[in-house]
Amino acid sequence: MIGIIGAMDEEVAILKESMEVQDMMERAGMTFVKGIMSGKEVVVVRSGIGKVNMGICAQILIDCFGVDTLINTGVAGSLDADINIGDIVISTDAVQHDMDVSMLGDPVGQIPRMDTFSFPADEKLVKLAVEVNKEVNPDIQTFTGRVLSGDQFISGKEKKEYLVKTFDGKCAEMEGAAMAQTAYLNKVSYVIIRAISDKADNSATMDYPEFVKMAITHYVGLVKGLVERM
Repeated sequence: MIGIIGAMDEEVAILKESMEVQDMMERAGMTFVKGIMSGKEVVVVRSGIGKVNMGICAQILIDCFGVDTLINTGVAGSLDADINIGDIVISTDAVQHDMDVSMLGDPVGQIPRMDTFSFPADEKLVKLAVEVNKEVNPDIQTFTGRVLSGDQFISGKEKKEYLVKTFDGKCAEMEGAAMAQTAYLNKVSYVIIRAISDKADNSATMDYPEFVKMAITHYVGLVKGLVERM
């Protein structure tokens, strides 16, 4: 079973149109839609914003639906000058950049008493997502790298430079690493797919509604293609 966690209502609506809906469940303020997409059993849900919402959502998918693969899509701010607005970043791993107990001796980003610093994505899923995105979205660039998550909107130059220097991240957002940690603890596979909405430095040049429409088209096509080939 594949769990697909979307960031936007519009995105989830399009994904629902692409599937044969079999059942729906309300839990923790979220609507879980179960059905068949591209011949595979999937559950599609919008998690809401922030790491807590994402952690709850991912655990419900695992506990209530037996999901063994998690896919998260949404938008993120670029932390790499080569990554442009509209491009896709696919996670190699994920770190919670706002976790800081460095005063106790741990590196910033390390969750105390966890046996790993970052949460690795499934290598086969990453490779497949890259291949599919190049096929279905040839008009944009595809990148892989570390996704940074925190309950913060990153817009300042100094913060961006700090994140790059400290964590070597490709993009910053607010949910993915929480799903990654949930996947790691439950021993299920995952991948994060993020469309770049800005440069994380207030330099956006595209109208946001225009970007959202384009981004949804890109990652809905990618998700559908990825599910079909899994």
